[in-house]
Amino acid sequence: MEVMPPAPAPETVPDPETDAALRALSALAQETRLQVFRLLVGLGPSGAAAGDIAQIVGVSPSTLSTHLGILERSGLVRSWRVQRHIYYAAHIDGTRRLLTFLTDDCCQGRPEICAGLAGPLKSSGSLRKPLRSNPMSTESPDRVYNVLFLCTGNSCRSVMAESILNRVGAGRFRGYSAGSHPAGAVNPRALELLKHLNYNTDGLRSKDWEEFSQPDSPPMDFVFTLCDRAAGEVCPVWPGQPMTAHWGFPDPAEAQGTEAEIAYEFADVYRQIETLLSIFVNLPIASLDRLKLQERLHEMAPTAKADA
Repeated sequence: MEVMPPAPAPETVPDPETDAALRALSALAQETRLQVFRLLVGLGPSGAAAGDIAQIVGVSPSTLSTHLGILERSGLVRSWRVQRHIYYAAHIDGTRRLLTFLTDDCCQGRPEICAGLAGPLKSSGSLRKPLRSNPMSTESPDRVYNVLFLCTGNSCRSVMAESILNRVGAGRFRGYSAGSHPAGAVNPRALELLKHLNYNTDGLRSKDWEEFSQPDSPPMDFVFTLCDRAAGEVCPVWPGQPMTAHWGFPDPAEAQGTEAEIAYEFADVYRQIETLLSIFVNLPIASLDRLKLQERLHEMAPTAKADA
């Protein structure tokens, strides 16, 4: 009598949650990718430009691109483009799904044992609820938001933005400005324009952005770069992890032509900045969750490419 061979065992297919967890854990099972992921988790929803990440981690842009691609396909990292820069941030929902998968059945129904691990995730009452809270939503309506504007030289655009915000912010916003390589003096044409528009220019000066990264510096709620050069440089670590965005404007100091034509360029850039900041100060900051607010800030970026 012929003996039939045993039937092959049916192939087991991981359920979607298990499959996603396996891909995420596989992506993190490499030293550089783990380092990049931990860096992005620390930076929060605002993330960082690819060039900044490469310099901080100490790898070439091409190598970093490969690692970021793997992390993004695993659902742990997201990306978006701002003009010619690509920004990356930890994907909060993807990270939460992985942590949920690993801790959902913690300690046989006794979560108090692993409260140090799962506690931050369960602070809102549900492990599966996305981490999208906005700390600004619970603050006093009288809260004043500190905003830092950055350019390379801190002589034109960032100084204009500082002055404009302190006017249109109506006491709810306090503007500051600085540069990665400060020129040492505010552009005379910028000063002339601001004086003509009845701004008090006595305290305006060109200064290094390191002034605002010190322990005793005023904590920033928002940091905006206004030129491509500053956006592409590695910024200091700002206390409090403020929300960031790149809003590029043309550099009026590069304008050429007659005095009238140059004056027009300065006035036009001033108008662009004033329009954008008038929109910014009217955002419902307290009612938007952090991710949505970050998206709005990026969407507000001018479409015209800055000259410098």
